[in-house]
Amino acid sequence: MPARITVDLIDGVKEVARDLLRDSARRLPHLRYADVRLEITEGKTAAAENGESKFSGDDYGFALGVRVLAGDGMPAPGYMGRTLGEAETGDLERLIREALERAHRRATLNAEMKAEARGKFPSLGESLAPARLHPIDVREDTVHAVYAVDPRTMALGEMVRYTTDLSRQVAAVDPSVKHNSIATLTQISRELFASTEGALIDQAFAITQGMCWVVACAGETSQELYDVVGHQRGWEILLEGVDEPVMRLPSFRDFSLDMAREGIALAEAPPLPTSPGEVVVVTDPHYNTLVSHEIVGHPVELDRALKMETAYAGRSWLLRSLAEHQVGRRVASPLVTAYSDPSLPGYGHYAYDHEGTPARRVVHIEAGIFMGFMNSRATAAIFGGEPNGHSKATDASLVPLIRMSNTVFAAGGRDPVEILREVDRGFYLVGHRIPSIAESRENFRISARKVYEIRNGELGRLYRDGGILADTRDYLMSVDAVGSDFRLYPIPNCGKGQPMQTKRLGNGGPTMRSRARVVGG
Repeated sequence: MPARITVDLIDGVKEVARDLLRDSARRLPHLRYADVRLEITEGKTAAAENGESKFSGDDYGFALGVRVLAGDGMPAPGYMGRTLGEAETGDLERLIREALERAHRRATLNAEMKAEARGKFPSLGESLAPARLHPIDVREDTVHAVYAVDPRTMALGEMVRYTTDLSRQVAAVDPSVKHNSIATLTQISRELFASTEGALIDQAFAITQGMCWVVACAGETSQELYDVVGHQRGWEILLEGVDEPVMRLPSFRDFSLDMAREGIALAEAPPLPTSPGEVVVVTDPHYNTLVSHEIVGHPVELDRALKMETAYAGRSWLLRSLAEHQVGRRVASPLVTAYSDPSLPGYGHYAYDHEGTPARRVVHIEAGIFMGFMNSRATAAIFGGEPNGHSKATDASLVPLIRMSNTVFAAGGRDPVEILREVDRGFYLVGHRIPSIAESRENFRISARKVYEIRNGELGRLYRDGGILADTRDYLMSVDAVGSDFRLYPIPNCGKGQPMQTKRLGNGGPTMRSRARVVGG
């Protein structure tokens, strides 16, 4: 009988992976570097629609990934990744060895083709360079998951009952709630990283999430709202919520019922009129979660900035070339600071990325001056600077990409109530909905869940279907107040790459005030 797939299988693979890497370094010609990633996830999920159970599941994920740098004179990378099942559990040593050999063959062929192209096309070939990885602090470490309720012990039947009952409660809020979908998830993942440099890192993560989707109608107007609560913890966060210094989330029941009521109010509200020009806008921390994600987070991914994903995702206005970029230049008001920090809690928390690089805070904008990018070891070797631990993959079978951890606007020193009171006329945007971003992220349109008119420092009429349209630099340069009410929120579905990799991470910020055009419809 094949062994059951559990995260405990990692225990028996650690020394095997280390030995196979040592053997590969001795045996495979011109091998410069290799690493092995193995990931196992055990998880349960339940979903309900309109008070009826929709589906549930208890499953696992099991994946292997290998990277090799090899070649004589022109080293190049080679990758090998695959998903695994129960039948492979007794044969992992052979599978890892074969993956290393296949990745090595790919790297060697890649190196030969690069050298051939460099010789055949002298001017164009100069753009081809040997693959290099910036040195890092090599570690051996074990990081344990944190939870009160172990996801492995959570009864699936109890999850189904809870999820279905909550869907019934949401449906019962008001007849104008025409549709709802409730989904819950709890899982534990364990990741092993080993390299020929001597790294041996064993990290485990617990994830629990509740998703609510509601559609409310009033007359011919409908409002569709979608959002999640989630944390790197166990089932307890859905029942009790989260109350930490930078993360405060209600229980999933309160969250879902509030969303239903919000949908009803928005369906009854008028659409936001589009302003003829710029007006004062005050944005709350939840709205700024998406602003930080779209106009800071993605443009400061160095693989994007170096045009490695231009064909399918765009570029970054922060870097035109290695010689022409915004590092050291003013891109925002002196009140604006933004950074990515894997040490913050929530979905974006981790100790090491998928290259074994110790994760650390990287400041992108400091008092309005652009400071630098999230990077990988390879992009750090190209652009300069120390690797900062932001190379991550959705699972071990996929190539790591530069991804956000917790990318946020930093807190300021102002009372958010006073920031509003100082506005004679403007708009207050609450919660985020849908982004629309330019190819290089130099301008944006981001819609809010709710928009309130501000008159004489007081909140007035509620509007639906509205947001901000602005040039990124102009918007950031116009920030004239930053609140002290910093909050961090979970983002469940950031997509990047080809094939697409969907990843959980964190974003956030405080209340901020700037100028922009508001648009409705």
